Amino acid sequence: MAELLVDDAEGVRTFTLNRPEAFNSFTVALKESLLEAVAEAARDTSVRAVVLTGAGRAFCAGQDLKEHVVLLQAGDPAPLHTVEKHFNPLIEAVTSMPKPVIAAVNGTAAGAGASLAYASDLRIAAESAKFLMAFANVGLTADSGASWLLPRLIGYGRAMEMMLLAQPVGAQEALRLGMVTRVVPDAEVLATAQELAARLAAGPTTAYAKIKEALAAASGGSLSDALAVEARTQAEAGATADHREAVEAFVAKRPPVFTGR
Repeated sequence: MAELLVDDAEGVRTFTLNRPEAFNSFTVALKESLLEAVAEAARDTSVRAVVLTGAGRAFCAGQDLKEHVVLLQAGDPAPLHTVEKHFNPLIEAVTSMPKPVIAAVNGTAAGAGASLAYASDLRIAAESAKFLMAFANVGLTADSGASWLLPRLIGYGRAMEMMLLAQPVGAQEALRLGMVTRVVPDAEVLATAQELAARLAAGPTTAYAKIKEALAAASGGSLSDALAVEARTQAEAGATADHREAVEAFVAKRPPVFTGR
């Protein structure tokens, strides 16, 4: 059985983590498959939006600890390098994806799985979804970008609380905190995410990429840095066919037709 399922429709590529019996936890094979697939989606111009979700009752439970402990007991150094080899490149690939990424959080998202959701641009959560930062419970610190991503979503204090106390945050509380974009019934989470992704896939893809770039630069830089990035990315977006199409459509009082270029 494939651990990663890939589906294309209406310019949207959906990745489904497919280890439901293990709550879609990350094995080495799944990490490598997903990293390669996300990189390919970034390069593929036919893909204009991405959806990430999980099979069964969980989004992703993070690292597969059964595989992890076997490797540790065998003296294999692989577990000690998986953050730099797998998780860090994966989070960077998602956050730098030059098109929108939506997480359809269909159940529990824990550890690196939660970080994958945080790294996405939008998060649609099922009513049963829960977010858990349980690194401390296994004697570890934050990884997979959680220390950078989570405070920017919900603030330093709440992020620290989640890290230290390792208590799950339910979907409605996550919505109140600004951790997720929308909460929907469990049966509707994937369809809602794909519908939103299809809407974005029909939009000005390059402009979305520049918006992501500008916000990422501003989150860690000064006002002067942000203004400089805005000036550059605005000029780049302004040179696209989509910008010309949008302006012409506005003047002609008709809906624009975007090509992503």
